[in-house]
Amino acid sequence: MRILILTADYQSFLKWFYIRNPGLGQASYSEQHKARVDSLFGVADFYSRNFAMFGHQATDIFTNNIWMQSAWGREHGMAVPQPKAPTEVALPESNELVMTLKRKLRPYKTILSPLAKRLGFMPAVNPIERRILLAQIMDLNPDIILNQVPEIVGSDIMHAVKRPGRVLIVQHGNQPPDNLDVTPYTFGISLIPWVVDFFRERGLPAEQCHLAFDTTVLERLGPPPVKDIEVSFVGGLSAGHGKRIELLEAIAREFPIQLWLSSFKGIPNSSPLHARMRGEVWAHDMYNVLRRSKITLNSHIDAARGMAGNVRLYEATGVGTFLLTDNLPNLPTLFEPGTHVAAFNSVEDCITKIKYYLAHDAEREAIARAGQEHTLKAHNYRLRVEQILALAKKYAR
Repeated sequence: MRILILTADYQSFLKWFYIRNPGLGQASYSEQHKARVDSLFGVADFYSRNFAMFGHQATDIFTNNIWMQSAWGREHGMAVPQPKAPTEVALPESNELVMTLKRKLRPYKTILSPLAKRLGFMPAVNPIERRILLAQIMDLNPDIILNQVPEIVGSDIMHAVKRPGRVLIVQHGNQPPDNLDVTPYTFGISLIPWVVDFFRERGLPAEQCHLAFDTTVLERLGPPPVKDIEVSFVGGLSAGHGKRIELLEAIAREFPIQLWLSSFKGIPNSSPLHARMRGEVWAHDMYNVLRRSKITLNSHIDAARGMAGNVRLYEATGVGTFLLTDNLPNLPTLFEPGTHVAAFNSVEDCITKIKYYLAHDAEREAIARAGQEHTLKAHNYRLRVEQILALAKKYAR
């Protein structure tokens, strides 16, 4: 079968990636695609590689990468304007007022999301990207399309490419908008149980499907660095991370945690987080910060509604780092606390466990090894792809 995986990147990552690779935006589509995949950011080629291991032809499209997509369009005879240089791209996160308002208006997200998208505060493929994507789908003629970014690649596009025999899968790991049109899809998947219920309540068959770690990441990263960071947190602070912000601020007041944050606007100047900032890291650099850490922290997004399953669980344990994560009810179904990871029940408990595990190297390292072994065996993309293929067969119509 021919399988197409639709994904997208944060605009802040794209700007960082192209500035870090001068001239890449003028390279061919295949050169840009290879460089993006080799960065290991996000899901990279983790799904497509594993679909291929089952004998399928699988392709990733980074739908909102205007430089890469424009190259494809030009190479296929489309009249595509030259995109702005990466250095000229203004990021929504760069606006302090916008980020502050997003935090203040978090309780009204569901109501305001449609307006925010029309005003450009929420990402979506622009008309040029839409035209190129539709041409790519026509050219590749996939049997299965896995749309991991339904808020960016909207239902209008999925309706346009729907045809008899083609399986359309929607994947969502955050809070879907109430007005999400699920009618073009064959079935849905999500790591979050309530999102699975969201799909089912709208008449769409849906199943829980967790994220994972790709076993080739270790080979592609090379030898591990020295663990010279005692405690780290790597991630983002956005409007949907209220509990995470509260946790990190409390820890930062009592402990020298080091923070690598992809977004930091809208945090008051009085916050203790400012003194703990070490910049942003993406791709290989992100994995290496995890590998350099004796302890790395994890805190789930508010939209998870008290259920564990975010990608940091697998990234941290997968590279062999000791993970201290929030103790959510379903965590034991993924990792055994005290064996594969350590778990905290409160801010105070988190601080206590940081102090304890920094003082007990052998115990900490034994848990890190067990966590890595468990992830490589039970939470790899080969297993997830096998599940998706089984669901495609089950729901195909």
